[in-house]
Amino acid sequence: MSIRVMAAVAGLATALVAAPAHAAPSRAEVALRWAPIHYQDVDVTGSHALAGKSDFITRYDYDNNLVGTDNWDHAGQSTAAAAYYAVTETSSHWFITYFFYHPRDWVDHPFFETEHENDGEGLTEIIEKDGSEYGVLRAAVSVAHSDFFSYTPAGSTWTNGKETIDGTLQLKASTHDSFQHPVTAQEAKGHGFKAWPQYDIVGDGLVYYPSLTASESPSSADDRDVQYQLIDIFADGGMWAQRTNANLFAALGTFKGDTSGDCGVGTYSCGTNSANAPWGWDDGNDVPARGEIATDPAKLSAEYFTVPGTLSRTYTYNPYNNAAAALKQAAATLPRTVD
Repeated sequence: MSIRVMAAVAGLATALVAAPAHAAPSRAEVALRWAPIHYQDVDVTGSHALAGKSDFITRYDYDNNLVGTDNWDHAGQSTAAAAYYAVTETSSHWFITYFFYHPRDWVDHPFFETEHENDGEGLTEIIEKDGSEYGVLRAAVSVAHSDFFSYTPAGSTWTNGKETIDGTLQLKASTHDSFQHPVTAQEAKGHGFKAWPQYDIVGDGLVYYPSLTASESPSSADDRDVQYQLIDIFADGGMWAQRTNANLFAALGTFKGDTSGDCGVGTYSCGTNSANAPWGWDDGNDVPARGEIATDPAKLSAEYFTVPGTLSRTYTYNPYNNAAAALKQAAATLPRTVD
């Protein structure tokens, strides 16, 4: 071997040794990678619509306080878009819960329906750690009021379990990054949450794109490119940290809401304490207990789907576990709430 070749080989070896290993993605980056492109139908009619702003997603503390009982009254004060995420994980999977908040669950059909203050719905996605940087999306379960709906993307190896899969979770390219994202949608007024196009925009509507930093307000009730900011549920002082705040929550996992303002005026009634955080989501007809779609998503996965290969049930990261006893006790004693 010539001196020149030997030097080149030695230089390559030095470069390989010196090259830093690629850092694993943070939980925030994993959440951003799989965060939904989100279609929000908007209704601009009726006195409770606020010209469509009642259907805009925002923060639960959008009015700069942690009081649950003035959110109906303050609706529309800020429409900066946000959604919340929580990542839990086992050795085999990431589980990502996404929570979308509206200040009002409202109606425009008098005498027939009930509305209420605060509204929180969303989904949990299951990502298999297959050795790639961000894993592979296998399935998702969404929350539409008091019912869960399950989905798998095209090509998923997961099949029906104790529940029948309700549809295909489609993916689309984002205009703000290089990834294909799941596509979800919410109906206007009641904000039931499903995979798109099981719900879709009918007339006016918003298309939200995920970001870790940008929080945009829609330019109108028909804006098809709005960035929403992802906020960690487990952040210091965040939603999970506020779970015992009696001004924000009426009970564990249930937002505090009353009948102030014009909630219920011109409609059948206004419900109280009717919206849930993820650890309060419940489908009463299914095996997983109240909140386990978020707090024990590995159990939910095993119940809803037939999973080939490994599905570890031992969490390597799950902040909910620190309050597992309290959550189970609350699930056994609290009345079921309807969102």
